[in-house]
Amino acid sequence: MWQEILPNAWESILSRIRSFEYSQKNAALLPAAALGVGGMLVCWLRSRHKIKTIEMGDGWWGSGERPLKGKEDESIRPFKIETSDKEIEDLHRRLEQARYAPPLEGAAFHYGFNSNYLRKVVAYWRNQFDWRKQVEVLNKYPHFLTTIEGIDIHFIHVKPSYVPHGRAVQPLLMVHGWPGSFYEFYKIIPLLTEPAGHGLNEGDVVFEVICPSIPGYGFSEASHQKGFDAVAAARIFHKLMNRLGFKEYYLQGGDWGSRITTLMAQMLPQSVKGLHLNMVFIPRRGVRRMISVMLGAYVPWLVGLTREDAQRTYPFVQKNIYDLLRESGYLHIQATKPDTAGCGLNDSPVGLAAYILEKFSTWTDKSSLHKDDGGLESKYSLDELLTNVMIYWVTSSIVSSMRFYKENILGLMDDGRVGVHVPTGIAAFPQELAHTPQAWAKDVFKNIVTYSYMPRGGHFAAFEEPKLLAQDIVHFVRTVEKL
Repeated sequence: MWQEILPNAWESILSRIRSFEYSQKNAALLPAAALGVGGMLVCWLRSRHKIKTIEMGDGWWGSGERPLKGKEDESIRPFKIETSDKEIEDLHRRLEQARYAPPLEGAAFHYGFNSNYLRKVVAYWRNQFDWRKQVEVLNKYPHFLTTIEGIDIHFIHVKPSYVPHGRAVQPLLMVHGWPGSFYEFYKIIPLLTEPAGHGLNEGDVVFEVICPSIPGYGFSEASHQKGFDAVAAARIFHKLMNRLGFKEYYLQGGDWGSRITTLMAQMLPQSVKGLHLNMVFIPRRGVRRMISVMLGAYVPWLVGLTREDAQRTYPFVQKNIYDLLRESGYLHIQATKPDTAGCGLNDSPVGLAAYILEKFSTWTDKSSLHKDDGGLESKYSLDELLTNVMIYWVTSSIVSSMRFYKENILGLMDDGRVGVHVPTGIAAFPQELAHTPQAWAKDVFKNIVTYSYMPRGGHFAAFEEPKLLAQDIVHFVRTVEKL
């Protein structure tokens, strides 16, 4: 009997010992397993909240292949705009030989630039406009050139003459669009660099302003290679700011300047203290946007629209489809075969002026279509308008500026997949080509800290309403600095 019981008892004891050892091993493994699962969960959560950025990349836009050896010349060289008797005599000869087609009766600006008014503009250009004097005006701010990715980049860099004790100077990069130029910013620069002297504020926010010319515009060399788009421009302007010694800076833009500075914020958000825009690019797609458009006309508050949004957006088909189609014929030409139309514009100063100044008419005020003079002189002087045209004429840059549309059209269609997370300020001018409510802008711009309904003004805000725009920029930067 004992011989039967003892072996069974012994086996039972051994079995319990093994079971205990197994449970001890499990007890040791459980914390390790929990730690591993927890770590994976943390990584997953962090990846969900990680800010997506645009790849910065690199490029070469000079003539021929990129040199295999040698470092690019990173020097910053002073530059001065010059003219000559030969240049002015050639212009005058071409103006004198212009041919005009008579306008339709009562057409005003509905068919484009009215040729009766064009004759007046050309007569002023030939007999009263003083290009030498305007060159002096252009040279009143310091100009520079520097070579980046194989091409010369032109920019003006204006520093404040006086900085109150204890005040930090904020670097601000301002980027123009088409058919504008760096000259658009000449009236706003002193308001930003010397704000107290112009009654803008008490001097608590002071800027040094950098205004580059987009490559292919004005005095910035055009790309010699295909594919130069807004991403390349954004990268080049980051390199420019870095070369000037800035690690963090503010950005401001409208038109192409809006697109380029937005890409800069998406590319290197750690370098961008804040982004201020007076035009917003957002994709108009998706079921949610469609519902917002449909309901916004009747119950705007239900879809996050204000009464002002509704007034500026509706009737939707008229303001966002018909008006845009009427004003975007140039875009289709420039986004497909820019060189064809560009050949004529580059050869005729009269044709160039009509093509460019027509945009300064209806993009400043849509109602200017009904005026025989396009309302051009209600907001600008002919000297100002023709100086901008001359920047395109003397540099032969109209064709390269038009090519920018062809290089960017696919990128515009793919816009909005990467959000903007830097502090953003938006100045919504009532005569802009299209209104973007804050509720829609938030789809792309995730950190809007100021949104202003501007009381007046259109597409060329800095040129047309410099004080209004300067006030909004100062308000935005002051808000960001307090965050």
